Order: sequence, then C-alpha cells, then structure tokens
Amino acid sequence: MAGKRIAVVVRDRQGEALRMSLGLLLLDDAVDVYVLDRPLEQTEETLQHLETMKEFEVKIWTDAGPVEGMESLPTEEVARRLVEYDHVLPY
Repeated sequence: MAGKRIAVVVRDRQGEALRMSLGLLLLDDAVDVYVLDRPLEQTEETLQHLETMKEFEVKIWTDAGPVEGMESLPTEEVARRLVEYDHVLPY
C-alpha cells in the first residue's frame, strides 16, 4: 500500500522542518518540501539535510527566487498545490 502525500512548509524552524521531512520518508510517504518567504539558512545542519534529500530525490520548491537544487514557484501556485496533499505540516 502506498503512503500518504505530505507537504512540509518550511518557514521559521528550517532545520527541524528538513529533519522531519527526512523522517517521514521512512514511512513510505511521498514528501514534498516548500521553502517559503525566505531562503534556507546555510548552516551545516540544513546543508546536510539538503544533501540527503537530494539522494532520496525529494522535490523542493521555493518562492524565494532561484536557488540551486530547488525549483522556483510563485506563492499562488504553492497555495493551489497544497490542497492536493493528504497532510500539510507547517514549520
């Protein structure tokens, strides 16, 4: 049986949000990440999580302009997509 479709919305608690996104992959859930309002902080923790997400082919979108490893997406399009998920987890 396939897992749920889960969107993780990253805003304030960036490291925690990315860590939670990776943990959800263990449950065989489809996890997509949306980084909103500002770019990710370039800390050792976030960079390590991003590298792991890349290995697991987690899709990451952002409304903060073009960022390497992430697809740019307008905020309005993010809002349209979020209603399609089984769960949306804001951080």
